[in-house]
Amino acid sequence: MSNIKQTILNITKAKDAKEVEEIQLLWSGYGKIARYSLVGSDIKTVIVKNIVFPIQASHPRGWNTAISHQRKVKSYQVESEWYKSYSHFNDDACRIPKCYGIETVGEEHLIVLEDLDAAGFPIRKSQLTKDEVKVCLKWLANFHAKFLDVKPAGLWKTGTYWHLATRADEFKEMNDSPLKQAASKIDEILNNCQFKTLVHGDAKVANFCFSEDMTKVSVVDFQYVGGGCGMKDVAYLLGSCLSENECKIYEKELLYFYFTELKSVLDKTSKIYEFNRLEKEWRNIYPFVWADFTRFLMGWMPTHQKINGYSKIQVEKALKKLSH
Repeated sequence: MSNIKQTILNITKAKDAKEVEEIQLLWSGYGKIARYSLVGSDIKTVIVKNIVFPIQASHPRGWNTAISHQRKVKSYQVESEWYKSYSHFNDDACRIPKCYGIETVGEEHLIVLEDLDAAGFPIRKSQLTKDEVKVCLKWLANFHAKFLDVKPAGLWKTGTYWHLATRADEFKEMNDSPLKQAASKIDEILNNCQFKTLVHGDAKVANFCFSEDMTKVSVVDFQYVGGGCGMKDVAYLLGSCLSENECKIYEKELLYFYFTELKSVLDKTSKIYEFNRLEKEWRNIYPFVWADFTRFLMGWMPTHQKINGYSKIQVEKALKKLSH
């Protein structure tokens, strides 16, 4: 019996386990995610994230440098820490998969998780309607409210995978421009915001798993969870699931919805804060998040479709704010 199978049996107390589906390979050859069916357990299926650090990484765009490798290694350590130390704080309002166990088997690292398809979240989407975006924003508002002022111990000090400190290779590749010259100032504004929470850090639509009726979501992939302004998740989500035109049309309504939800959730907690100041700060930061992400794309893949009219407007707004 393989060590992986034995580990799954130990964690789930099942009598037998069989891989039934490879869901996806992990980025740059760092392992895979697979579904296992179980026999002799109350749990019928589990999802196993099987992480193996390759001797030679093969990045699809050639970014297989030491910096890139260290970032990925740390991201899996962060995800393990998230499930061990933070995930129990989540509830139905910001649902995530249950973690059954985390083990290291030789050179391999296993995270054994609840199968969200079986738990009632089988739908994945690449584009969303405005109302479907609101379901995701509601999740984010609950998540950000729950972790407001929580220090990211054991997680990324700065959440997200694109922030300047971890993207020296891409920054070097970036052509000179006003955005490149302003990059460190933008980074400073994001890092020094007064109202901080934990951000998911990779809140793209692909990481949101929907219920059949599209009214509820559960969220996966916590490799880049860490400290920061909630707008990082909001802006990144909108860019991942709406067209350039939809971003322009719906921006006002969706930001209003997010802040209304955030206030509603925070009002039910005992956290001491001044919501008007938080909202003002985070709204001011919104274009800086777009500018920061665009800076990453300009170095990583300058032809990326997310560099569009809407993102350019946000970059201009950020640069204008800097010049005042």
